[in-house]
Amino acid sequence: MRINSIVISLLLSYPLIAFAQYENGFPFGKYTYAELEMKDYPSDTSAIAVVLNEFGEASIDSAGDNNLVLEYHIKIKVLKKSGVDQGNFSISLYKEGVKKQFVRSVFASTYNLSNGQPKEIKMERSAIFNENYNENWDITKFTLPDVQVGSMLDIKYILESPFIFNFWPWKFQTDIPKMKTEFWARIPANYVYNTTLIGYLDLTKNESTIIKDCFTPGGRKADCSLGKYAMENVPAFVEEDYMTAKSNFIAAINYELSQVKHFDGRVDNYTKSWPDVDSELRTHQEFGVQIKKASKLLEDQLGTVLGAEIDPLKRATLVYQYIQSWYSWNGNYSKYTEDGVKKAFDTKKGNVGDINLSLVGALQSAGLNADPVMLATRTAGVPNEIHPVMSDFNYVVAHVNLGDTKYLLDATEKLLPFGMLPERCLNGKGRLISKDASESGWVELKPLQKQKKSLMVNLKLEEDDAFHGTLIITSFGYEAFDKRTKILSEGLQEYEKEFHNRLSEMSISEYTIENLEDLSKPLIEKMKVETGLSVSNPSTIYLNPFIVERWEANPFKSTLRQYPVDFGAPLETTFLLSLEYPEKFVVEELPANVAVTLPQNGGRCLFNVTNLNNKISMSSIINISKTVYSAGEYHALRELFNRIVQLHQSQVVLKRH
Repeated sequence: MRINSIVISLLLSYPLIAFAQYENGFPFGKYTYAELEMKDYPSDTSAIAVVLNEFGEASIDSAGDNNLVLEYHIKIKVLKKSGVDQGNFSISLYKEGVKKQFVRSVFASTYNLSNGQPKEIKMERSAIFNENYNENWDITKFTLPDVQVGSMLDIKYILESPFIFNFWPWKFQTDIPKMKTEFWARIPANYVYNTTLIGYLDLTKNESTIIKDCFTPGGRKADCSLGKYAMENVPAFVEEDYMTAKSNFIAAINYELSQVKHFDGRVDNYTKSWPDVDSELRTHQEFGVQIKKASKLLEDQLGTVLGAEIDPLKRATLVYQYIQSWYSWNGNYSKYTEDGVKKAFDTKKGNVGDINLSLVGALQSAGLNADPVMLATRTAGVPNEIHPVMSDFNYVVAHVNLGDTKYLLDATEKLLPFGMLPERCLNGKGRLISKDASESGWVELKPLQKQKKSLMVNLKLEEDDAFHGTLIITSFGYEAFDKRTKILSEGLQEYEKEFHNRLSEMSISEYTIENLEDLSKPLIEKMKVETGLSVSNPSTIYLNPFIVERWEANPFKSTLRQYPVDFGAPLETTFLLSLEYPEKFVVEELPANVAVTLPQNGGRCLFNVTNLNNKISMSSIINISKTVYSAGEYHALRELFNRIVQLHQSQVVLKRH
């Protein structure tokens, strides 16, 4: 992923000085007949709507409590019926105590062509209403009047905020395309922000100037930096399968306050170094302090659990299994404890922080080299590695160092084997907060196991012209975890019923499952299968040999992908089929052999079939050996899955003599 960490210290270092006032944005209420008559967007004919122009300017005002201001203006063309919803606006506004963001000066109009003549319908003030969503958020909503296919919408409003730390971000990209989007940031020299450009699209404008004496609180004066950023012909952002958080890839610019310089010479630093943060977390009341409490709290219990065991790996496994079985996760994410490890222990319930910080403390109490690792889940985005942004992290796991091998552990899931993180945690890197400051740093959140399964099918075409046989599915790693989790949540009976439904072409009987509770072993499903034929004594019999868990469609539909494909964990599927048929039939058609490999050992699909002595033997291996594939590797990966889908739709054709 390309994240441009501009990390701009917005000081007075720009070469161009602007002394005069500047022109910004585009006029409200102006349109052209070409805009009103527009039927589609040539660059994306599937677009339901398109942004014709968008402009925003964020600034810090010299007076008032709500002095972080965003002037926003957007013009949208509705192209399809499903685009009519573009006339519904919902603006989320943060609040904290008596401080709150709010919207003022809203202007909005709908423009339609009526008998070839433009007609403006202004939005009434009564269309605007506010909603108290929860303790920290309000929502301002409004709907433009008479929005229909062909409408042009013109909206302009101002947002105000007292939260200087959270300078207004800007999204260049949304779920509809934009012909032009531009953002100006006017920031006094007193405020220094770290600025991060996210995504894969290039700026068409990136300019910086200085405005003299633009910030004058209480009569004092400071210059301002004016950054101008724009993009043109921005495609709609389309979420696809096998991707992490949308926020990792959508083109945007974000700000984080680094420093405030007061007129009296005082300087407040907000962005800290990683060593500072690591040190603070070690003594944090809901982090490091809780680890120490857990270590003492669990000492007596661990004596019974560990007994005389001295092997470090076995000791770590016993501690992990004890914590895993003692606590029930309440479903809440956090890097911190919720009510403290003592209450979590007494109630046998807690959030991620309660359970996994207790796990770290228990491992330390057992004499093992263990520390916490903060991370961001796959839906939360990738943490900033350059400078600490604590809000990036929403999760914590345990890290235990056993000689040459290091394990990451999460005890929130009852069915997760030792050393295996849930897929939600497989998101780039995590931050290790070590007892030894020199060992703190970033660790890769790599899966130790695969999404792996093998299918063994034995079929025989009997004299009744029906196929009879057996099916054995063996699941390993994440595949086994997912199935065990599904069975735990639905119940074995419901899971078996659903499995029956997926085998619509065959009926099954004598279904059994092995190693359901033994997490150290693969999950094995065994059953008898049978399929009858709709026509009695047919001259030709057709059979898709991939009777279960086949790829019906390619998950990669787009011809172009600008962001990586992330599987979370490698995939591996082995399929073996043995099919016997009587002498009265001959094989008329078999699937063709396949051998497709990705560059640099990135994966493969191998399929081989033989027919000898009235017995068809098939073997198939699908191996996606990497977890992440770059945009440059996308085309080859897409073609590989095209071949897999084609293979899984193929048939065996038997013809009667």
